[in-house]
Amino acid sequence: MLRVRDAWSIPGGAGWRRSARLLLLLLCACHEPTWPIIPPPPAAQVGRWSAYLPTPIVQLHLHLLPTGKVLSWGKFGDAQVWDPATGVFTAVPAPSRVFCAGHDFLPDGRLLVAGGHISDLHGLPNTNVFDPATNTWQALPPMAAGRWYPTNTTLPDGEVVTIGGTDTAGADVTIPDVWNGTAWRQLTTAALALPLYPRTFVAPDGRIFYAGEAQQSRYLDVTGTGQWTDGPLRRFGVRDYGSAVMYEPGKVLYAGGGDPPTNTAEIIDLNQPNPAWQYTGSMAFARRQMNATLLPTGDVLVTGGTTSGGFNNPEGAVHSAELWSPATGAWTRLAANAVTRIYHGTTLLLPDGRILHTGSGDATGAVDELSYELYSPPYLFQGPRPTITGAVPGAVTYGQTVVLGTPDADAITKVTLIRFSSVTHAFDQGQRLVPLSFSPATGAVSIALPSSRAAAPPGPYLLFLVNGAGVPSEGRILLLH
Repeated sequence: MLRVRDAWSIPGGAGWRRSARLLLLLLCACHEPTWPIIPPPPAAQVGRWSAYLPTPIVQLHLHLLPTGKVLSWGKFGDAQVWDPATGVFTAVPAPSRVFCAGHDFLPDGRLLVAGGHISDLHGLPNTNVFDPATNTWQALPPMAAGRWYPTNTTLPDGEVVTIGGTDTAGADVTIPDVWNGTAWRQLTTAALALPLYPRTFVAPDGRIFYAGEAQQSRYLDVTGTGQWTDGPLRRFGVRDYGSAVMYEPGKVLYAGGGDPPTNTAEIIDLNQPNPAWQYTGSMAFARRQMNATLLPTGDVLVTGGTTSGGFNNPEGAVHSAELWSPATGAWTRLAANAVTRIYHGTTLLLPDGRILHTGSGDATGAVDELSYELYSPPYLFQGPRPTITGAVPGAVTYGQTVVLGTPDADAITKVTLIRFSSVTHAFDQGQRLVPLSFSPATGAVSIALPSSRAAAPPGPYLLFLVNGAGVPSEGRILLLH
């Protein structure tokens, strides 16, 4: 009679009999399940994220400079200039607390910064300008009222209109201000209370187009003392903390936003006689507090944000980037980054075609993210890049023809201008894309720069050559004025 103790001997509780133990190991080896190893999609399909690297501040205001470097600052006026070539940060302290200010580039490439932070909802009237040639700040005459969360938009004539925000007492600033290069003037007949950081763009007729966050879009005529008129009503309701971008002159994409957030997106073409908002494809993820960034190909990249409602909720953080195609209206899900970037997250396009993704935090509800990541879009893995040879003029004028040397002239199918980014709080106040007419020549392309100042307001731009495979050159910096 077989006794269990003979088959499964556990002397003193120390172990099984050797033969039984061997049999058990063999049985386990024979029946061990095998799981297929599924490789990640190739970078040529979804792109690739770098490891995250340290930053000295939470980079919640982010600006590409005509030097190719990047200016940023956080909550305490702690501005830094970052050199992508070396990774080095250099402190450039601002004259006043520029947190929660508005900003856009002047025609000469300097950055105009309007407003700033006293406390939540209470804004400074200060005006400052940053000169990238010297990495220095200059204080300029203040505005008539403080502004906290305003938007700056550079006009076709080089003036800058500042709209929205709250004043030193926390009240809505209803009257827009216009900077003429030496002083401010007020648009006293254009009083209107708008949500914070209004999403505004220069329309094809030179007026300012207000796309949101409110559902009612509007036009602002800045001539004289100013006048607002109603525009078309958007399809979706309030898109607070959604992101909007002018992906071609007069064409605006507004994606995400809302509380709870939506995955829907809308487009409008202001070039039409009777423009109307229309739904385009929906994102894979509902998002708010994300960023929309123009790519050299004309596509729009969306990064970061959260699917959760409320002010600053990291529980629903979205890590997968998405790409919107204007040609198809469809979204494509791309690679996921490592770090949660929601409220105060920022993103911009670098001259080499990569994307800088940073910020998030310096507010209640989420971790202060003292790091940045670099995203290489799929086009950087889809074959050789076009090259630009020889000198490129640093300063150009409207209607000018520029001849750029390239051994890839016959392969070029698109030339694009992208205005420099100046981004904070889920909205880039500067960027827009302008497709350019061109013709190939022997070892070169002849490019016609825009003649319309409304299509391309003056200031710094990146110029890209794009080949038939959708692969862009590195960007060259031009100052259009």
